[in-house]
Amino acid sequence: MTQHDPYHYAIIRRAIAEIDAAPGALSLEDLAAKVGMSAPHFQRVFSSWAGVSPKRYQQYLTLGHAKALLRDNFTVLETANEAGLSGGGRLHDLFLRWEAMSPGQYAAAGAGLTIRHGVFDTPFGPALGMGTDKGLCGIGFLSETTYDAGYADLAGRWPAARFIEDPMAIRPWIEAAIGQSGEARLHLIGAPFQIKVWEALMAVPSGHVTTYSEIAGSIGHPRAVRAVGTAVGRNPVSWLIPCHRALRRDGALGGYHWGLPVKRALLAWEGARADMRAGANG
Repeated sequence: MTQHDPYHYAIIRRAIAEIDAAPGALSLEDLAAKVGMSAPHFQRVFSSWAGVSPKRYQQYLTLGHAKALLRDNFTVLETANEAGLSGGGRLHDLFLRWEAMSPGQYAAAGAGLTIRHGVFDTPFGPALGMGTDKGLCGIGFLSETTYDAGYADLAGRWPAARFIEDPMAIRPWIEAAIGQSGEARLHLIGAPFQIKVWEALMAVPSGHVTTYSEIAGSIGHPRAVRAVGTAVGRNPVSWLIPCHRALRRDGALGGYHWGLPVKRALLAWEGARADMRAGANG
């Protein structure tokens, strides 16, 4: 099984629920028993998915983890370039290149666009991917919702577009995202304010977090925290536009469009890998 085998996340999702329900840290044996597995098998599955042991991973799932991230891994965002609504950046071995749709195309609700889509396995369960000929325009996690609801959510934003089920057309970009290696292209479809917010999110490295108020200040609208939160929630490209890295100033998780269990899993998964890289380079 590969790292993004759907079986892995199904087990992890059950383990997260058991960790949350327990009054304290669970031993490997107890946690394995609660998900109906032997301790050695559970250890292998968990370590393959998370990169760390179940005992270590529990540290990334505590309620204090988000506050620790704000304290130790907070990203101060540079003031956004008013003219820049396209660009690129490197995230470890993955290179993201993005382009924004023109205001006219946005106002036309996708008229003239062909959007291809398919369902892909990711480390966080199945995800619906959508893309134009210029790049991915949608990634929605389906582990906390249904396919029909996820499709209606993403496709409903662009009612005038033509949709074709064709996963092979966008698979290279999705595979780059899953493997965190190579190049993934994004075609950002949104209002200019939303796109500025999403570009700010892409400046937050994996394993780090920022706040809604920090984003608001970086795009030149320091008092528009609520509007920033709305734009974060409307992010159509989960994971690659990392809205899960936006927290409240008090360390609360805030919301997450595709379900808070997925947000917690994303932050913990990235935190574990960031610490592993720091240990390897230290």
